[in-house]
Amino acid sequence: MGYLLDPDNWEWVFTGNNARFLLEAFATNVQIAVIAMVLALALGLVLALMAIATLTPVRLAAKVWVDVFRNIPLILLILYLALSLPESVRDFWVDAAPGFLPEALRSQFVLAGIGGLVLYNSAVLAEVFRAGILSLDSGQREAAAALGLTYRQQMRLVVLPQGLRRMVPATVSQLITLNKDTTLVSIIAIQEVVRSGRVLTQTAGNPFTGGGVTAPILQVMIFIGVLFVIVNFALSRLSGRLEVREGRRTAVKKPPVAEPAAA
Repeated sequence: MGYLLDPDNWEWVFTGNNARFLLEAFATNVQIAVIAMVLALALGLVLALMAIATLTPVRLAAKVWVDVFRNIPLILLILYLALSLPESVRDFWVDAAPGFLPEALRSQFVLAGIGGLVLYNSAVLAEVFRAGILSLDSGQREAAAALGLTYRQQMRLVVLPQGLRRMVPATVSQLITLNKDTTLVSIIAIQEVVRSGRVLTQTAGNPFTGGGVTAPILQVMIFIGVLFVIVNFALSRLSGRLEVREGRRTAVKKPPVAEPAAA
């Protein structure tokens, strides 16, 4: 415990640009996570709707997608995409990537990292969404059909608004997992926070000036872990606020009870 709390082992945080070096690398993780979250949520919802479709081929295609990509280890999926992605596609991205993106997001392998995260998490989220939709009472859709709503209108106006609210906790939990899984892209040479942490521990504590202050790997990884805890805790809090807000918005307000008239 003394080694963990020894001030000498934390001096690297305040030396040179060490903390900034890790924060900038962590920003890359967050950016990759945000992009992957948006794409995985959209694709997962499409897959969930396909999984409950009336056409058998459509349902089977969604089931195969989910069963395949949900059961492949994410690290293998990222490695496979990095090795199999055509060189022309990688070169196109390097040339076409907007200049305002950080260097890590203009890497030729970043598409493989994001693609792996999207494929895996879309399959998991599809099951979450499907379970949420099927959890609704069948009377909801029957009532919507009785009102003359088409299938698309039933899903858009009745089923999805209610089902998605039920899925918020499970969805946010999976998005938190996605955020943590962004560290796996380091295996394809993307300079994210864990890879930067290893660089920091191997360069005398300061990759810019060589200040001579050592950066023990345990303390560096704890610092990185705290960054993830902060972001994921914010996601959890956001989930709680959404649940409370939606609960208030959809709560049925009871009319006030009229007092009996005086005799």
